[in-house]
Amino acid sequence: MNIILELFALLAIVIYSYLEALVKLFIPVKRKSVSGEIVLVTGAGHGIGRLTAYEFAKHKSKLVLWDINKHGVEETAAECRKLGATAHAFVVDCSNREDIYSMIDKIKKEVGHVTIIVNNAGTIYPADLLSTKDEEIIKTFEVNILGHFWITKALLPPMMQRNHGHIITVASICGHGVIPYLIPYCSSKFAAVGFHRALTTELATLGKNGIKTSCLCPVFVNTGFTKNPSTRLWRVLETDEVVRKLMDGILTDKKMIFVPSYLNLSLILEKFLPERALAAINRVQNIQFEAVVGNKHKKK
Repeated sequence: MNIILELFALLAIVIYSYLEALVKLFIPVKRKSVSGEIVLVTGAGHGIGRLTAYEFAKHKSKLVLWDINKHGVEETAAECRKLGATAHAFVVDCSNREDIYSMIDKIKKEVGHVTIIVNNAGTIYPADLLSTKDEEIIKTFEVNILGHFWITKALLPPMMQRNHGHIITVASICGHGVIPYLIPYCSSKFAAVGFHRALTTELATLGKNGIKTSCLCPVFVNTGFTKNPSTRLWRVLETDEVVRKLMDGILTDKKMIFVPSYLNLSLILEKFLPERALAAINRVQNIQFEAVVGNKHKKK
């Protein structure tokens, strides 16, 4: 009898949730303030990381910027200061656990407790599996997902104590669907999406609802990471439009941020299509980019 009552209660909650989501489509969501928050942005020396740092600077956050490129991260920090923000630049290898832990100890002493994490640092080696070197596979996982674990583990305890914070995972549409010649990258991004979803559920289970989570999943972005990307069905995105969507999602505590937003619907549709239809879609969209295939550079 109890299970029947619980199922009816579940049905009522599901219906209410859909109605609530429908109403929110027509009511502007209140944006939170991030002024004064200490924000760590990894991979801040270029691309999404750099422009995300600029956006937080405009919101008067206190910035801690990491990148393996000294010139790039210092350039980002200088621009953030021009925008009126306090910015600290550090050279950090996000594939090195000891380097991460050591730098976080330093930041806690010199800057304070980080309240917003933007796990953005990433790497990619476009190639077929047999042309991909073992060390490239290892580096991909160390930067694209293991670094997320070490950074979050080290910074989460003060957030848990205060029940306040926000953890942003920069993933990719490759964390939901696959592209040939990007096997390590796709695998690491699937792991990043899984990390976000599992962390979100665990924080809710622990009652830490004040710690928010967001996950960014864009299609190809024109950051120079992948050379000469193209496709028939959607255009390559510019970095600034992706960062605008990311910041909008952060300020409204959106959990999954797809860019473009219709990707969410296409992923749902994929679950119901037969394999032959999916293969036909892949042929039509004709995704291409420069990759090493058979140990030779080609556009595939």
